[in-house]
Amino acid sequence: MITPGPTERVAPQRKDKGFITVTARVIELLPGAKFRLELDGGQLVMGHLSGKMRLHRMKILPGDKVSLEISPYDLTKGRIVYRL
Repeated sequence: MITPGPTERVAPQRKDKGFITVTARVIELLPGAKFRLELDGGQLVMGHLSGKMRLHRMKILPGDKVSLEISPYDLTKGRIVYRL
């Protein structure tokens, strides 16, 4: 492994987690800040609010369009990261 010299700087690397980012529409509100969402293709998935959205108490209502991160390992659950 090559180490940088005293005057060289190493740029911080962003870790790519491998999430699939899609847009969805909120169909139903469920207890515990969970939602039933419909993807653009018509597939129904469950989603929960991300930590920052919970912290800032973002309101999500039925009919809202949201950005959703889905893990490639379980395509039926996701995390809402942005309200469009």
